[in-house]
Amino acid sequence: MASKTFLLSSFFFATILLTLCFKLSTAQMVPAMFIFGDSLVDVGNNNHLPVSIAKANFPHNGIDFPTKKATGRFSNGKNAADFLAEKVGLPSSPPYLSLSSKNASAFMTGVSFASGGAGIFNGTDQTLRQSMPLTQQVGDYESVYGVLVQKLGSSPAQKLLSKSLFAIVIGSNDIFGYSNSSDRNKSTPQEYVDLMILTLKQLVQRIYAYGGRKFFISGVAPIGCTPSRRVRIQSEACNEEINSMAVTYNERLKSMLQKLNSELKGVSYSYFDAYAMLENIIQKPATYGFTEVKAACCGLGTLKAKVPCLPIAKYCSNRKDHVFWDLFHPTEAAARILVDTVFDGPSQYTYPMNVRQLITV
Repeated sequence: MASKTFLLSSFFFATILLTLCFKLSTAQMVPAMFIFGDSLVDVGNNNHLPVSIAKANFPHNGIDFPTKKATGRFSNGKNAADFLAEKVGLPSSPPYLSLSSKNASAFMTGVSFASGGAGIFNGTDQTLRQSMPLTQQVGDYESVYGVLVQKLGSSPAQKLLSKSLFAIVIGSNDIFGYSNSSDRNKSTPQEYVDLMILTLKQLVQRIYAYGGRKFFISGVAPIGCTPSRRVRIQSEACNEEINSMAVTYNERLKSMLQKLNSELKGVSYSYFDAYAMLENIIQKPATYGFTEVKAACCGLGTLKAKVPCLPIAKYCSNRKDHVFWDLFHPTEAAARILVDTVFDGPSQYTYPMNVRQLITV
């Protein structure tokens, strides 16, 4: 009798274990996710850059993160990279520079190369002087590819990467860099944007050559409406010159992606119209649960945008009411809404498909 009870208990335990394993495996929608970009999706790479001041590894950043500590994310909590990982059933991709052991096991579920201050061009962070530009990020990914091929073999590595998600969120710092430049001999906004697009296309082609097939690429948001740019205008209105460049860039980006899709065999992509989505949030904040769209939550001075979110700054208690956490970055609440739209959004904001559809094609 005792042995029968033991066998039944073992059977039920095994059944429960198999059920849990099945649920975990089905919850994971892609084998890995590789993140490229700037501070909007940096999960801590800049913590490991020795002299960079483009860091967020100090209070009050991270006040709403599960650990209640700053992690290097430019946010009061999780950022878009974290929420996208949750959507596809993966842990957040670790910062590439945090991985002391650069072996295949560290890369099997993906890695983040994103760096605060980074741009499509090298040297966009003229003020901060140190970040990992997109060229370097792609170079580091190529190194990861080599490790995976060496460990798994060429065909299995290609299969893993062909099913993985490659997310690129970049471009804002390039536009900020242009608007901050006082060089009278600089190119026109259109010429500058065209060069941004050409450079980005070449870098996407490099990722493709090293296995990338499923791309999520975000357009630039209305960055002229960030607290940092509003505070420079007496009326606290958006900087329309910067926003105009963002619109031009997004139009060129959509066109480039359509052409690339026809040129590269096996590629599929999802473009996110971050401009239209954030503009809608700013214009209709109550629809999304927000009451403050101009001022930062953390900072000092007018719109809390005269002084950045440093330990000496003040932060709001009602962080879910604010769209912006600091001078430039969304709150955790805003990032969550943006990623919800990225993943399941309508064609109004995601083209030609959303990320859920992308990872199933």
